[in-house]
Amino acid sequence: MLCPPGMERVPAAGLATMPLWAITESLGEEGLRARFVLEICRFDPADRRRLAAALCLATDLHRHDQRIREPYVNHLLRVAIRIMSHYEVRDVDTVVASVLHDAVEDHAPQLADQGAGGDAEAGAGAGAGGDVTGAALRTMQRQFGQRVATLVESVTNPPFDPLRDTNTQYCDHLLANLDRNPWARVIKASDFTDNGVGVIHITGQKARRAAEKYRPLVPILRELVSRSDTPLSDWVKRHIFGQLDLAEERFNDILCVAPPLSWSDPVLESTD
Repeated sequence: MLCPPGMERVPAAGLATMPLWAITESLGEEGLRARFVLEICRFDPADRRRLAAALCLATDLHRHDQRIREPYVNHLLRVAIRIMSHYEVRDVDTVVASVLHDAVEDHAPQLADQGAGGDAEAGAGAGAGGDVTGAALRTMQRQFGQRVATLVESVTNPPFDPLRDTNTQYCDHLLANLDRNPWARVIKASDFTDNGVGVIHITGQKARRAAEKYRPLVPILRELVSRSDTPLSDWVKRHIFGQLDLAEERFNDILCVAPPLSWSDPVLESTD
């Protein structure tokens, strides 16, 4: 379901101009879904059906997931809405991939199982010892096309070497993937904005771990977004730079005031 009953009481004009954080705080998931519906009205009927199908799949996969104090689907909705509204993107594959950008990383076995029923290769991949990530991406390819699967793969973290610094590997992986896929930069910029600017909603050691993970990405993303082949207008790029600056300021504040980490501290529960 795209927009639950009762949201028709929200004036469309007001909802269309509300900041995403305000929709989240005042209207929650229902408000974000209503805003998503407004944004996809700009697309033709066939593309709207693809976008609705992507959101239905993401809702099902992430139905038990929580992100800080909210359903995880709120994060996916904000990432997609920001791309359509703030970044002025009309490339439907990119928006579909943004809705599903965490699907393979967080729920590869479920996606692989969906494909196993109709594809022997996917079924083998979903089995013990198989390539579950590959099987999940093949399922996504069948449902939404190769380009969507490639975009999602570009923003999906691989298993990291436990003997090397995880944050360094994360930066290296993103730089390599985003370097060769300009549209994936658009998805990551919106995803990073949601995580980085939204870091103020995390407290304690989780906030410090988030800041340590994401702060090194700020100059990397700034350089990638600034490239001439990044498919965004100059105005949108300036907007993103402002969001990166704000996120970096918040990371620096956290790292200045948070207490030192202890080896017993829990790992940050984030896969973005």
